[in-house]
Amino acid sequence: MARPDKAAAVAELADQFRSSNAAVLTEYRGLTVTQLKTLRRSLGENAQYAVVKNTLTKIAANEAGINTLDDLFAGPTAVAFITGDPVESAKGLRDFAKENPNLIIKGGVLDGKALSADEIKKLADLESREVLLAKLAGAMKGKQSQTASLFKALPSKFVRTAEALRAKQAEQGGAE
Repeated sequence: MARPDKAAAVAELADQFRSSNAAVLTEYRGLTVTQLKTLRRSLGENAQYAVVKNTLTKIAANEAGINTLDDLFAGPTAVAFITGDPVESAKGLRDFAKENPNLIIKGGVLDGKALSADEIKKLADLESREVLLAKLAGAMKGKQSQTASLFKALPSKFVRTAEALRAKQAEQGGAE
C-alpha cells in the first residue's frame, strides 16, 4: 500500500503534467543551489522547475497519459513544467545549459507530443509567440495595402486609357 505522502506527491505531479502545455526533463547533477535559483529565474514566469523523484514522476506522467518519457527517468531528474509560451522557457534552458554544462536537457513533451533534446533546442531557436503574431499582422497589413493600391489604380488607369482613346479618336477625326 502506498504511503499517503507519496500518493499526494504523485497526484500533484500528475496535475502539473495535465495543466502544463509542455514539460522538459533535465539532469541537474553538479549544479549548486544558487545555480538552480538562477535557472528558475531564467525560465520565466510561466514555468515551474522542480527536482523530482524518478519513480513517482514516472507514475504521475503515466497517470496523466504521458507514456513517452519513461526512458528519460534515470539519474537525478528535474522537470520544468511550462504553462505559458514554451519558446521562452526553452530559450532559458538552452542559454543556461550553454553557461552551465552540468545541466543536461534530456527531452520533454509539448502538447502530448514527445520531444528530443535536439527538438527542444530547435524550439528555443524559434521567435516568441508575440513576435510571430506581430510578423503575421504586418504581412497581412502589407497584403491589404497592396490590394487597396491595386483597386485604387484600376479606375485611374481606366480613366487614363479612356482619355487616351478619346484623344486618339479626336486626332483621327480631325485628320480626315
